Amino acid sequence: MPSVFSKIIAGDIPGHFVWKDDQAVVFMTIEPIREGHVLVVPREEVDHWDDLPPALLAHLIKVSQAVAKGLKEAYPAKRVGMMIAGLEVPHTHIHLAPMDSMGDLSFEHAHSVEAAALAAAAKRIRAVLVKQGHAEAQLD
Repeated sequence: MPSVFSKIIAGDIPGHFVWKDDQAVVFMTIEPIREGHVLVVPREEVDHWDDLPPALLAHLIKVSQAVAKGLKEAYPAKRVGMMIAGLEVPHTHIHLAPMDSMGDLSFEHAHSVEAAALAAAAKRIRAVLVKQGHAEAQLD
């Protein structure tokens, strides 16, 4: 059975995307720990990140790096944190979130956000990524 992320990628469930390419997508999480929290997800459904083909893992890191630079501009913070947790959905995903302290990366801060706020955040991040030269963010 497809994961919830596969359903989002296929368009069966709504998602607020900031990046799409042939190997990966980036979309807003519906329960962010900080404003600007996104998920970098391979199109291929692989449960454990350490089972990813090395080239795909490298691509996810490259996408994460580009999106992190966009997040730094869209949501200024000391750093953009990166986490691979993977317990909540059996489909590899990388969490990227602006952070000013280690406590900012705690999932205890996760909270539901209205779709309109997620759409606005995605638009804000896409605008920065497009300005930075990433055609993968031109989704409109």
